Amino acid sequence: MTERQKMLAGELYNASDAELKALRERAAVLCDKLDGPLNEEERIAAGRQLLGKCGEQVCLLKGFRCDYGCNIRVGENFFANYNVVILDVCEVSIGDNCLIAPCVGIYTAYHPLDRAVRKSGLECGKPVKIGNDCWIGGHAVINPGVTLGDNVIVGSGSVVTKSFPSDVVIAGNPARIIRRLNKEGKD
Repeated sequence: MTERQKMLAGELYNASDAELKALRERAAVLCDKLDGPLNEEERIAAGRQLLGKCGEQVCLLKGFRCDYGCNIRVGENFFANYNVVILDVCEVSIGDNCLIAPCVGIYTAYHPLDRAVRKSGLECGKPVKIGNDCWIGGHAVINPGVTLGDNVIVGSGSVVTKSFPSDVVIAGNPARIIRRLNKEGKD
């Protein structure tokens, strides 16, 4: 397996691999382009070039950062406010009609718990999946391996360390369910 294949499979991989370095450099250039003076059409085109897959309407505001971009898949009507960071060493899948507030972190990357393995420089990750119609509040953190169902609202400043079902409002550190919503998205 290549280091990229290992990375995407959630296995230990070497991030200093030449292919991975080139992909990160490509993403950095495109993220920098998003910070430039772009009209709406140019911003959408830059987002399409960066992301692995996206719907027709995608908006990435200034300060958007990611490791690779090509491992991020978003649906229709996706909005990422200022300073969103998505570490996409594994796939990040985000459904339709999702809103990401400023300074949100979505992380698939993590380091091994074993000190000797961590010292070796090997890294690993777990995919993140966010359903349709979700709203992630400002400064929230979504940790590796988390799956959020449809119509999940994440309160500002929350740290999401585990998966949650559809139709809930979660908040806190660690996040917990604070309200259940009906299927129409109302409480």
